[in-house]
Amino acid sequence: MHTSHTFAPTALQGKVAVVTGASGGLGLAISEQLHAMGAQVVQVDISYAATPTEAGGMLAVHCDIADPASITAMADLVRARFGGCDVLVNNAAISAAPVGLEDFPTALWDRMLQVNLRGALLCAQALVPEMFAKQAGSIVNVASIAAQVATQVGAYGASKAGLLALTRQMAVEWGPRGLRANAVSPGMIRTPLSEVHYRDEAKLHSRTSKIPARRIGRPADIAHMVAFFASDASAYVNGQDIVVDGGFLPASLSNLY
Repeated sequence: MHTSHTFAPTALQGKVAVVTGASGGLGLAISEQLHAMGAQVVQVDISYAATPTEAGGMLAVHCDIADPASITAMADLVRARFGGCDVLVNNAAISAAPVGLEDFPTALWDRMLQVNLRGALLCAQALVPEMFAKQAGSIVNVASIAAQVATQVGAYGASKAGLLALTRQMAVEWGPRGLRANAVSPGMIRTPLSEVHYRDEAKLHSRTSKIPARRIGRPADIAHMVAFFASDASAYVNGQDIVVDGGFLPASLSNLY
């Protein structure tokens, strides 16, 4: 049997990967990891210019995943340029400032579920036809430990828990058609967006002390797990969620002592 290293430069050769939320800390790390494994990467983000641009061997495409028409246009472009998509990474998500559940604005709740949950479904719906035709494809949904434990932003955890349920639904419905769908749930990861929490030495020490791995996660930690799910190394893994948090969740009771 032919075997190859999971992260070899040829592991995803000939594959097209679409990564949403690609300009952020996690999205960029995921994009670069998949590209390093030979994939043609289409970076999708609302922050990109209207005209697609190529940089570093990757194509940057503007898309608002809260807007169905914008997703359709993105998928049409992927189809026209590359003939379809083999790997879809639903990474785009939004959060908000802390607000009590009793005061949570309905418009903000709807917006967060629109992006974090509905956006993942719409991107999948737009890109699976070619996967069905090939009877092959991998969908990786970036969820969060917030799907399992409460945060200060009520809609965020609810949206991510929904994303886990959607992952299992995709796996079961689309598995017979050759697709796999799995989720990666990051714990505390140091990104440009979360950097504000870690500039304070006391807060950094407090958080680190509660993680058995004794460090805050790096974007590469998430990118490696996404790459595993994108590759043939996980060919028989479907409908799963892998928590990448350095052991933070299992340590919750021991952290009380």
